[in-house]
Amino acid sequence: CSRPGFPLCNLSALFPIQSQLDDALDNATNQQEKENLVYQYLKKLDDKDDLRIPDFDEGLEWLNTEGPLSFTRELAGKVVVLDFFTYCCINCIHILPDLHQLEKKHSVKDGLVIVGVHSAKFPNEKVLQNVQSAVLRYNITHPVVNDGDARLWHELEVACWPTLVLIGPKGNLLFSLVGEGHRERLALFTNTSLRHYRDQVLLSDHLVGTKLYRDSLPPSLLSFPGKVAVDSSRKRLAIADTGHHRVLVVSSIGLVLYSIGGPESGRKDGNLDEATFCSPQGIVIKGDTVFVADTENHLIRKIDLLEGQVSTLAGVGFQGTDMEGGAMGPQQPISSPWDLALGTAGGEEDNMLWVAMAGTHQIWALFLENGKLPKRSESKAGTCVRFAGSGNEENRNNAYPQKAGFAQPSGLAPAPEEPWGCLYVADSESSTVRSLALKDGAVKLLVGGERDPLNLFAFGDVDGKGVDAKLQHPLDVAWAPDQGLLYVADSYNHKIKVVDPKTRQCLVVAGTGEAGDVLGPGLTESSFNEPGGLCVGEGGRVLYVADTNNHHLKVLDLDTKTVSLFPISLEDAVDSAPTKSSGPCKVPKLPKSASRVKMPPLAVSPGQTVNLELVLSLPEGTKLTEDAPSFWTLSAEGNEWLVGNQVVTGDIQNLSQPLSIPAILPKVLKATEASPSLTLSVWVYCCLAGGGACMMKAASFTQPLQIGSTPRNGSVTVTLAHAF
Repeated sequence: CSRPGFPLCNLSALFPIQSQLDDALDNATNQQEKENLVYQYLKKLDDKDDLRIPDFDEGLEWLNTEGPLSFTRELAGKVVVLDFFTYCCINCIHILPDLHQLEKKHSVKDGLVIVGVHSAKFPNEKVLQNVQSAVLRYNITHPVVNDGDARLWHELEVACWPTLVLIGPKGNLLFSLVGEGHRERLALFTNTSLRHYRDQVLLSDHLVGTKLYRDSLPPSLLSFPGKVAVDSSRKRLAIADTGHHRVLVVSSIGLVLYSIGGPESGRKDGNLDEATFCSPQGIVIKGDTVFVADTENHLIRKIDLLEGQVSTLAGVGFQGTDMEGGAMGPQQPISSPWDLALGTAGGEEDNMLWVAMAGTHQIWALFLENGKLPKRSESKAGTCVRFAGSGNEENRNNAYPQKAGFAQPSGLAPAPEEPWGCLYVADSESSTVRSLALKDGAVKLLVGGERDPLNLFAFGDVDGKGVDAKLQHPLDVAWAPDQGLLYVADSYNHKIKVVDPKTRQCLVVAGTGEAGDVLGPGLTESSFNEPGGLCVGEGGRVLYVADTNNHHLKVLDLDTKTVSLFPISLEDAVDSAPTKSSGPCKVPKLPKSASRVKMPPLAVSPGQTVNLELVLSLPEGTKLTEDAPSFWTLSAEGNEWLVGNQVVTGDIQNLSQPLSIPAILPKVLKATEASPSLTLSVWVYCCLAGGGACMMKAASFTQPLQIGSTPRNGSVTVTLAHAF
């Protein structure tokens, strides 16, 4: 060691001793034998005075504490677990549940303190504000020190992320664990050490002053939104509100139509008002179906808005290590799915989901219907299988998909049209964007990185062509088919960039390169903070950006070259943190001038579909206003269970033909005092065809239901007509 008085204070002095213990533990046959081996090991270490480690440097920035910690003061008399991590690293994220489990079992008063030693990989990760955001995002409540220059890392000769180092009550090295997947051995080492030093009366029960960073912040409507997706046909957005563990579906004007999950994390299927998620990231919306990468539950979930149900399509609820797959989804363990995209492989259109499996550094396929991957046998609906990536964390391009290597793929964008015919991948840890050919699985570099497949440090912020362009931990990509352009969330550069796949030229579109939350006046004068998701809307004229660390959804208008906040209106939550909704979202209030039509009772059965055929006529000489979207809402006041405890809504874009709105009745009825009714309300914005005056018209239709007792299939149609 470089410090006088500490002749052997790094991990190289510990390795020869611990390797003997590790070998013995591998051959041990029961828990008692393992504990005895660790006891003997600790007694051997007690006779050594040369394994004390250097203290933390003075002047470092600390989080979740009242002040700096020291092995000679606050940490004296404690067993300390040092977690050397960097917040971009998926493997570091994977061990956080192990640490949370330890914290639940052993308190500071019991003698255990966990300290996160943040040792940055990327320059952006050295900034305290960004480390603070990561501490919030991953719900880290133990002390964290921002060792931006990795001084302790180098002095202890730590080699990779994550590394856990256990320290004894005298500041002496005890054990080290490299990488993830050591939960049992970490628990064994910690439990035995606490008992051993308690028996020797070397533990202290004093508290370590804590001050959680999260307690100093005001609540926000969104919390670290990860990804955003658009359904252009319905003019709806789906938002992964990651920090609140929920999914929002909002209208084009920001009205929250569905809020599913949150505010606490969980893992539960079922009705929309009881389902829970854990840090969802990737999201896809098509019609009334939302697919969700439930990242920290290691699941892929499906939200059926019509049926009002959440179900699990793949994953078993804990991190898997399988790198091949092939089982049916609910039996197939998976690892940290980070993004999803609909795709077509040897079957009907959109018959499968592409999955960015960040935890195993691979691209997987989940078949929604029967299909076939290139050069593979047919896969049945429900099959979840690896398509590309060896599982090694590399920047390796290869004509054979299983031999290619990814490094924490985090964003997907299909470009199935010719001449592209590929899936674009934001490969965050290699700081590249790659292409995966849909016809044969060949993996190629588009931009970023460098040619050495083992160099994952080729990052920067440089516009350029191909490998000469440099990115820093990009987390998402979005394809604009009409323009043939690919947009990139260059997350750690706080920028949005665009790539022309024909020339492989990469240029900045928006962002200053510094973390901030400034709107305009232009795109490159606007600032972001680690944007993690984006999607293309309105035919490529608009980008929706999940500005993750600013807790905002932003809109980039590529025609006017401006950035604006996307307004989100959530009942009772505009100025407060969201709470679990016990009831439905509110229906917008109809104006007093609205026409109100009450229909005669309609005989229906449980399980049937009521098709509401809406026929509207505008005042003569007027047309729908394009810039003010007309819309409808379907509700059941007092009997919200009829519509899954949600406000169902949609846009009105064309009145030349009837608009069909299906309402599927539950198969199981709830007791109700009066005959329930469905209410369809419409808001129509129209202008004189020749220009000039514009107006808003509204109407509502109340349809009483006489529901029989015997469930039936099929549908019943009723026409709701009105002339404004």
